[in-house]
Amino acid sequence: MPPQLYLITPVAADPETFPATLMAVLSKAEFSALLVRRGGLDDASYARLATALINVGQGAGCAVLLEDDAALAKRLGADGLHVTGGPKAVKDAVAALKPDLIVGVGNVGSRHDAMTAGEMDVDYLMFGPLDGESDPAAIDLTEWWASTFEIPAVLSDPQAGADADSRGAEFLALSTSVWSSPSPAAAVAAIVSALGESA
Repeated sequence: MPPQLYLITPVAADPETFPATLMAVLSKAEFSALLVRRGGLDDASYARLATALINVGQGAGCAVLLEDDAALAKRLGADGLHVTGGPKAVKDAVAALKPDLIVGVGNVGSRHDAMTAGEMDVDYLMFGPLDGESDPAAIDLTEWWASTFEIPAVLSDPQAGADADSRGAEFLALSTSVWSSPSPAAAVAAIVSALGESA
């Protein structure tokens, strides 16, 4: 069975033009979740981007998560939060948002980090960078977690292409390989086709 898909927006998404690009990508495949990256945006710009993408993502049936801002996630009606900080940030997010919203954890760099986060009532652990190059160590960590624990694993493989392999993770997160393509929608269609053939 192929993994469910998780889409990570580019770090420099333009609040004015990106929603149309996103809509085209989401029309090519069924994504379970969408993470709206904050990047270097100030509070007002990130809120504007998040508002637009929550509408697009939820309209396409995605759970839309914001990055590291629990108050904004609640205020804008997002479906949850992706936490990139350490254990205290995860604990605070769980206290603020659960059980109503999703809390996922990223920036998991070791088995110890994974087991610490896994004990905190989170909904998923994401292994691998949000963009840039793929990380072989994170791919191995994903395989270990997915085969050992019940909390869902998300493999973030920024360069995932037609040879994508989720390593047993319940979710495969796509980012750089999609947004660096001349046609992000076509890139997603190719990945989905390949995953279906290898299932």
